[in-house]
Amino acid sequence: MEFNSELFEKAVAWAELCSVDILYNGLQLSLQMQCLARNNGVRRPENIRIISVQGTIPRPTDPELLQLMDDYSFLSTDTAGLALGYGIYIRGDAFSNRILSHELRHVYQYEQAGSIRAFLAEYIPQILLCGYRNAALEIDARKYEIA
Repeated sequence: MEFNSELFEKAVAWAELCSVDILYNGLQLSLQMQCLARNNGVRRPENIRIISVQGTIPRPTDPELLQLMDDYSFLSTDTAGLALGYGIYIRGDAFSNRILSHELRHVYQYEQAGSIRAFLAEYIPQILLCGYRNAALEIDARKYEIA
């Protein structure tokens, strides 16, 4: 399947919708978590909200977008965390400082990009060209993981 502007728009719309859900329904970071966020470069940790997900991280319902994610092994049933702007989903059974610190670094990256759209315009091509593990933004996030 070829990635095109229509699929990009679907990805942005889905990510923005999920972000709103997390920001509305999620929990604010504890003071300790806010310190961790600051250590990972986040400027506004008080804006971050987290939802602990039982089961799997939500996935899009659009068949084309799902197929693309499956083709590139992105956001599978094994995914432990996902940052979307200031919103973070983390699987309850996978919650750890390592996963949290990784996702907080993605929040920093979103802040640097300026919006979900701008972040995805950089992130998605990296995944498509280099694969998830070798994407520059993923490599950066792994450098900020703590035990």
